[in-house]
Amino acid sequence: MNLTILGCYAATPRTFTNPTSQVLEMRNHLFLIDCGEATQVQLRKNKIKFSKINHIFISHLHGDHFFGLIGLISTFTLLNRTTDLHVYGPKGIKEIILLQLKYANSYTGYGLYFHELIAQESEVIFEDEKVIVRTIPLLHRVYTNGFLFQEKWRDRKINADAVRSHKIETCYFQNIKNGKDIVLDNGDMIKNADLTFDPQPPKSYAFCSDTVYTENYLPLIQNVDVLYQEATFLETEAHLSERTMHCTAKQAATIALKANVKQLVLGHYSTRYESISLFKDEAAAIFPNVLLADDGKVFEF
Repeated sequence: MNLTILGCYAATPRTFTNPTSQVLEMRNHLFLIDCGEATQVQLRKNKIKFSKINHIFISHLHGDHFFGLIGLISTFTLLNRTTDLHVYGPKGIKEIILLQLKYANSYTGYGLYFHELIAQESEVIFEDEKVIVRTIPLLHRVYTNGFLFQEKWRDRKINADAVRSHKIETCYFQNIKNGKDIVLDNGDMIKNADLTFDPQPPKSYAFCSDTVYTENYLPLIQNVDVLYQEATFLETEAHLSERTMHCTAKQAATIALKANVKQLVLGHYSTRYESISLFKDEAAAIFPNVLLADDGKVFEF
């Protein structure tokens, strides 16, 4: 599970920082999460293939989280994309994007599908045989969701020495991977545990963008491997976090602690501060396993 930070700063882009956008690599998927301005430029800088992005998740309709979307969609057309593209985001995103395409007379040459979200409760919005994605309802100035990405259990791993010693034919291998016991031609039953190793435990990643401090979503992110939690302000500006409905680094760490997550990644920093290291200092006093997102940074989990 790899996470590439394309942008992780609040509000407006600068010459050396970018608004929110990131790519999560999970089980052969490249999920684009939020799409602030300059996302496609950051994709190129980080050598991420546009063609591998088939699912885009937009947390909310504030510009620093989706103003790069129309540009990316248009570039896909210029690159002669043919693969379907799925966009998941708040109701209204379809109207916004299609209106821009309409007046630019620039409709896509590929299938563009919008999955508009209105639910106030968590819901499954994507699922295949490898990954499931759920919304994490957040509390911000506009309708906002975070996203929980969870791997499904992999097949069990075959113990090559064991199957060889029992002279088990390859036609039974898939059943063995699926966890089934095997009955030999002589009637002997071999327990699956004697033929396989446990698979790698499935990983999970929770993306929680703009939100005021709330414990409403703690049950949804309980025990996740990695939590990305916005931390726009430090406690010295707690009055601003409440007014603008954002979190402080201390509050982000408190959420991580109460949710018993394994790793916390901070981001969405206000540009008023001289150094983002201040965010880590504040959070680490409460939750020690904290990392700082920064543009261009790649995390391997």
